[in-house]
Amino acid sequence: MLRSFGLIAFVGALLMAAPSHAQTFDPSFPVCMHVYSGANGGGGEWYDCSFTSLPQCRATASGRSASCDVNPYYPVNAAPPRPRYRRGG
Repeated sequence: MLRSFGLIAFVGALLMAAPSHAQTFDPSFPVCMHVYSGANGGGGEWYDCSFTSLPQCRATASGRSASCDVNPYYPVNAAPPRPRYRRGG
């Protein structure tokens, strides 16, 4: 019994010490560019989520090993902010 408890505690400590990954997509912009810089580039691949439209992203990705995707974390169905009215007088 004590041995199985020790094993469970050890596995739990290992899982807690494992590094976690940050969110890949920035939810502030609707379009992300997936940049591939493979084995010869040495930098791996990453996402650049700083584009407001697909044509803007495609123009930036032109000539690079990159593709443009719609950001899955962009809040499309979010309600627009309510206008704020100022009272005069």
